Amino acid sequence: MAFRLISFRHAGVAAGALARGLVAMALAVSLSWGGVLYAANQSVQGAKKTEDAGFDGDAPTAILMEASSGSVLFEKNADELRAPSSMMKLVTAEVVFNAIKKGDIKLTDEYRISENAWRKGGAPSGTSTMFAAINSKVSVDDLLHGAIIQSGNDACIALAEGIAGNEKIFASDFMTKRARELGMTKSTFANSNGLPDPGNKMTVRELGMLARHIILDFPEFYKLFGEKEFTWNKIRQPNRNPLLNSMEGADGLKTGYTKEGGYGMVGSAVQNGTRLIVVVNGLEDVEDRATEAKKMLEWGFRNFETRTLIAADQPVGYAKVFGGESRSVKLVAKEPVKVMVHKSGGDKLIARVVYSGPVRAPIQAGQLVGVVRVWRGGNIAVETPVYAAESIGTGSTVRRAIDGASELVIGMFRAGAEKL
Repeated sequence: MAFRLISFRHAGVAAGALARGLVAMALAVSLSWGGVLYAANQSVQGAKKTEDAGFDGDAPTAILMEASSGSVLFEKNADELRAPSSMMKLVTAEVVFNAIKKGDIKLTDEYRISENAWRKGGAPSGTSTMFAAINSKVSVDDLLHGAIIQSGNDACIALAEGIAGNEKIFASDFMTKRARELGMTKSTFANSNGLPDPGNKMTVRELGMLARHIILDFPEFYKLFGEKEFTWNKIRQPNRNPLLNSMEGADGLKTGYTKEGGYGMVGSAVQNGTRLIVVVNGLEDVEDRATEAKKMLEWGFRNFETRTLIAADQPVGYAKVFGGESRSVKLVAKEPVKVMVHKSGGDKLIARVVYSGPVRAPIQAGQLVGVVRVWRGGNIAVETPVYAAESIGTGSTVRRAIDGASELVIGMFRAGAEKL
């Protein structure tokens, strides 16, 4: 595939000093299957999210994405914060998965079921529970089974208290910290299980990001989400995910309901080697969440296929360099940039390389510079990091002076334009 640099721009360069701003380079790509990737003149910032005309979704908030690339096929109010209900248990599960991976805890470690865990999340609570006995000791392995398969609120509280000492600290110092590390910037947490609390807020986009992370990074634990039942304290309970018994290839993840948040679901399924992830929230009927999630997944499998836009290590453009031996540096993606496209062809895609620049020399080969973003309409379909393909040494004193003066002039012009 051949790439052609159409345009680039600086943004946010302050007058009077060299400042690093957002630079966008629009790229044109020849797509062999008949799709069109083109460059538009509008700013890359604040792109408006719109619904895909090919799907009519009923959920107030929803997103459908392909797991391998993260390519978004459909979204509706995907960044709206809502009560995540029991879907928030995915955050608690990930914190535990990560702690096990790092060696901080083991599956065989045992945590006590405190009176607090028993009353708030156990049999007396009247909520979804593992039915763990008060003051009993339960292994981390069994608590994960209880939290994931049975949606046990007592299991989540026991995990939180066992890891952090109390649930409040677990929510603030473990869940929130981990969410930020994973790029979930909007989500907030007040407890471990999603029971009603004004502090529990998540978006369907961030729930989808989290599900994708769990699927790709913890395959050994992800299989728990597909187990259809679990017995504890001589009480057998089925997995609450209705997709497991109603859709081919479905194997996760979590349902949720609170009066505040409505009915929601994070689901995933694999068909013909392609895995899709769906998140819906805010529905008014328990049957609607399963119907809506299944409808979205089936629509995705039926209408899309994966295509490679940019091969690994293929040049995608250039970034401007400040004070270097060269005025620019070639950029490459280390992994193929893939996107889901309509099987019928005709997709109109926009690709841009976005970086903070100009990039100050010296630059090392392999240095992270920015990202390449691909839009389908108003929606970001996929975002992939891009790196310097070569090393650029520091330029002469004259070159650095010229670059400094150039950036000063650009900043002055921009400052003047912003006043108009």
